[in-house]
Amino acid sequence: MKTRRDFLKGALAAGGALVGAGAPVAAAARETHAVPPEAMGLLYDATLCVGCKACVAACKEANGNPAEFSTVDQLWDTPLDTSGHTFNIIKMYRNGTMDTKDAETNGYAFMKTSCMHCADPSCVSACPVSAMTKNPENGIVEYNPDKCIGCRYCVAACPFGIPKYQYDDPTGRIGKCELCRHRHKDGHYSACAEVCPTGATLFGRTADLLAEAKRRLALKPGSTATFPRGHLRHAQLKELLGQPAGQGRMERKGWRDEPNQNYEGVVGNYQQHVYGEKEYGGTQVLKLSGVPFEKVGMPALPPYSSAATSETIQHTLYGGLLMPVAVLGALTWVAKRNVKSDEGGES
Repeated sequence: MKTRRDFLKGALAAGGALVGAGAPVAAAARETHAVPPEAMGLLYDATLCVGCKACVAACKEANGNPAEFSTVDQLWDTPLDTSGHTFNIIKMYRNGTMDTKDAETNGYAFMKTSCMHCADPSCVSACPVSAMTKNPENGIVEYNPDKCIGCRYCVAACPFGIPKYQYDDPTGRIGKCELCRHRHKDGHYSACAEVCPTGATLFGRTADLLAEAKRRLALKPGSTATFPRGHLRHAQLKELLGQPAGQGRMERKGWRDEPNQNYEGVVGNYQQHVYGEKEYGGTQVLKLSGVPFEKVGMPALPPYSSAATSETIQHTLYGGLLMPVAVLGALTWVAKRNVKSDEGGES
């Protein structure tokens, strides 16, 4: 008597034979897409973060998201992680006596969790209806609820676990950070960066943010330095680097004018690594930390996106309907092989 296992083994064997008999399968991955030249993003510096969570509250207000409770009294908005209604959250690392901030041993540290706006996002690659797209100019990974069919492929595909399904919404929506793109037309930028009192979260052009991150890594730990707050203008970055300011494109894009806001603080003992510069092919949200990134919840990822590999495999197998025809042929062969004749024997 044939079992389901026998059936599946036969189907796979037949499918493999049919694929092998067809055109050669080219499985070489395409190149990982790069961050657009004018990409916008965030720089999060955990050594400057005081854990006030003003960014969490500002994000909720800017996106019209409701409070989420994790305590019995339900007096405060206390989400434990990002969700369909919480796009940004501050998590805490704890070790031993927790005496020293940003110390790996007997210390504590903070880490901001939100969409990384990958250069080559898996959520965009996995979405079958283009509800997730990457803006070709500013690189923001955008979500269109009118196109979404609620399949949640984006949820499964993201290596950072960011897109979340709103299970309480009858229409089925995904919630994630979009860098407050709906506020850009009014000259505003990401609310989390606007309200950060120390500049731990900084908005700007990704290329400028990377230069600022590397400037900080070169500073002497324990010394006093100037840290920009809010929106890092190109001219402000040049001034920090001791270079002629000039006028960059950032000054011509219509962002709301505001005086340069700086924070005078103590330079932390940074890990000599900018998270997001290389991870997953690069992201538009960059991070600095005094504690190893894997200990503050950031995954160790290769310098390329899995979308580059998965798309190549999918396009190869499904190009010209090769895989569907092969599987259909395999199932037909197995079904015919197991159909019994009128005499009671196998046909």
